[in-house]
Amino acid sequence: MSRFFQATFAISIFAVNLGAQSPAPTSPALSPSGRLPQAESKSPALPAASPSATPITEDLVNSLGPADLQAVITLLKSNFTDPDAIADTELNRATVEGLLARLPRGVMLLRGKENPSASAPSAFYSEIIAGHIGYVRVGSLNSANLQALDKSLNAFAGKKVNAIVVDLRASQATDDLALAVEFAKRFCPKGKAILTLRKPSGRQDRVFTSDRDPAFRGLVMVLTDGDTAGAAEAIAAALRFYDKALVIGQPTAGRAAEYSDLPLPTGKILRLAVAELISPEGRSLFPEGVKPDLPVEMSLADKRQIFQLSGEKGMNPFVYEAGRPHMNEAALLAGTNPEVEAAEAAQQRRGRSQEKPPQHDPVLQRALDVITSLEVYQKR
Repeated sequence: MSRFFQATFAISIFAVNLGAQSPAPTSPALSPSGRLPQAESKSPALPAASPSATPITEDLVNSLGPADLQAVITLLKSNFTDPDAIADTELNRATVEGLLARLPRGVMLLRGKENPSASAPSAFYSEIIAGHIGYVRVGSLNSANLQALDKSLNAFAGKKVNAIVVDLRASQATDDLALAVEFAKRFCPKGKAILTLRKPSGRQDRVFTSDRDPAFRGLVMVLTDGDTAGAAEAIAAALRFYDKALVIGQPTAGRAAEYSDLPLPTGKILRLAVAELISPEGRSLFPEGVKPDLPVEMSLADKRQIFQLSGEKGMNPFVYEAGRPHMNEAALLAGTNPEVEAAEAAQQRRGRSQEKPPQHDPVLQRALDVITSLEVYQKR
């Protein structure tokens, strides 16, 4: 993580000009996704206010060594037209602003202590798709959902489910890492490290290891996106490492860290990442997160709406259209695609109508197609 701090003072140089021509910035509140909103520039004439110029400016700043950085500060204090803009307070503000911009997942400034109950927990959901594929949407990593997962896995065992799709797209961050690890234990081998909590050098790592046999040993697919945060990111990495699970969807949130909320004198809160989560193969999951093996685009709004409707309709209508043939083993062997044929026929019947297409979950669809393809290949 030290690479993030190498240009702390460098970014302050860039922000000084902004401070000289506009009021002191007000720290934005944390967005629901855990990311800070982009500050709106009040000085269009500044080079860095242009999105196209920002990467060039950042590259130039990053190229400055310690001697250059000190020289820039000295020259600014001696020659800049507005000496007040180079005062220690403005330099400190510029440094904080630069850190917030460069470390959006690791350093956050909040207006006050957040209410943990502000966001309702995501419920667990499960069903069997295509007669033999278990689907589990883990939801929030809490005790109630863990019990629901155990109940579903026991039910799957009696119905000859040989593949499972573990949907982590509604699994938010949690402070209880031990409880979060319990979810991964249902799929990972006994005696193996699931994740490691690593603090800055000189402190002891905390290793979370599975102490039970897995409840499921078949084919596993994992679904992720930007709502997959914290320990859920570590679960995705562990299932990929131990179960050879394919991760499908979009990159995770990149917040696989332990955070501390530190009060400031005015009552504002400085939230810092004080420890990072390490995957079983020894890779830090912060702040890059988990990248999917099979990227599939889907808007968060569409996904959340589907999840809300699935409580009464199930997930099947959002994967297969009613009355429409879908991909199966016979079609794969014959080299045909009944889904495409049915879609073309429907389009011909409708002409080129502008009716809104039905809601669809392409991420789950891709997982089911991969499972079907692997089953066909294994039978050959």
